[in-house]
Amino acid sequence: MAYDITVRGTVAEGFEGVREEFAAVLAEETAEPGAQLAAYLDGRPVVDLWAGDGITGDALPAVYSSTKGAAHLVVALLVQEGILDLDRHITAYWPEFTGGGKERLTLREVLGHRAGLIGADGGFTPDELADDRLIAARLAGQAPYWQPGTAFGYHALTIGALTGEVVRRVTGRSVQEHFEERVRAPYGLDFHLGLPEALEDRYVPIRPLVPTPEQTAEMLANPVDPVSPTGIAFSAGSRTAIDMVALVNSRTTRALGPTSVGGVASARGLAGMYAAAAAGLDGRDPLLKPDTLAEFGRVHWHGTDVVTGTVDGFALGFEALRGTYPFLGEGTIGHSGAAGSQAFADPVNGVAYGYTRRTWASQGGAAPENARLAEAVSRAAAPMR
Repeated sequence: MAYDITVRGTVAEGFEGVREEFAAVLAEETAEPGAQLAAYLDGRPVVDLWAGDGITGDALPAVYSSTKGAAHLVVALLVQEGILDLDRHITAYWPEFTGGGKERLTLREVLGHRAGLIGADGGFTPDELADDRLIAARLAGQAPYWQPGTAFGYHALTIGALTGEVVRRVTGRSVQEHFEERVRAPYGLDFHLGLPEALEDRYVPIRPLVPTPEQTAEMLANPVDPVSPTGIAFSAGSRTAIDMVALVNSRTTRALGPTSVGGVASARGLAGMYAAAAAGLDGRDPLLKPDTLAEFGRVHWHGTDVVTGTVDGFALGFEALRGTYPFLGEGTIGHSGAAGSQAFADPVNGVAYGYTRRTWASQGGAAPENARLAEAVSRAAAPMR
């Protein structure tokens, strides 16, 4: 079947190569394409592209774990203001958070995915995964799956609930409320942790992976053991079956905006948030001061991820993206998401980047085209500074 891969939108002078690379990526799609790409340079929009049937520049797909970047921007702001202390024990904020050694955990360690609380015995229900407070209530009494602080593993479905409960206990307000009032609304960003019903007509339902023969063979050869760290972290052993596509396509999830996986955003919204955080937007100073940005972007732990089995590293709440994209500058903050979304701020090169997909790109969700697209943006940006 022939698909419409007409690229729409605009690029600034000097970024024509980004449009060409975006068109090339779409032409290689084996499933029906649908994607958005946006970028800022030093707070100025330079790329705003989209393609695919039913996709517009202001369409709002789910961005899964790219939501974690928004959640931890809020945490960074509260640390910057002295409201939260990275090296204070979680129990100082959340007294019920005890047992199995987790009472010795600091906020820094939790942000670094070192808590060992990758899931809960018996897994989560879809209703729990849609609601950070229900997840936090389960985790308060949950025994960690490894000795806390001794290793790190990707807390795919739980990290936002853990850090979010700390924020709620200290400030009396949720991460979602802080994000709306301090980040989204002031800049008019299309990035929502809790999509208003009035914007439902702009939501683009996420579609499941349409596997290639190679992807099918890989999945059959490497089934997920539900009692393995990977299976626990992604709730594969839940008593109630979890369909990660159906989860984000649920109005309940979109309305509540759980901070690990429930955000809804356009590529403009993703890139705009990181531009506001690191470079400044609309003539305003950056949300994060240089020392805060450096601390949250610094790789704190590196080694083998207990959950994914890959050699990886974590900054504080943000992914260590230079391992994936070596052309990025030191201190880059960002986060990818299932289906293939990606977003980051590179403070060295002044680039803020956002990308969304309608259809899952791989079993794990990662979209390999981000390496090509992000490098094209970075290459175009280099002579502009």
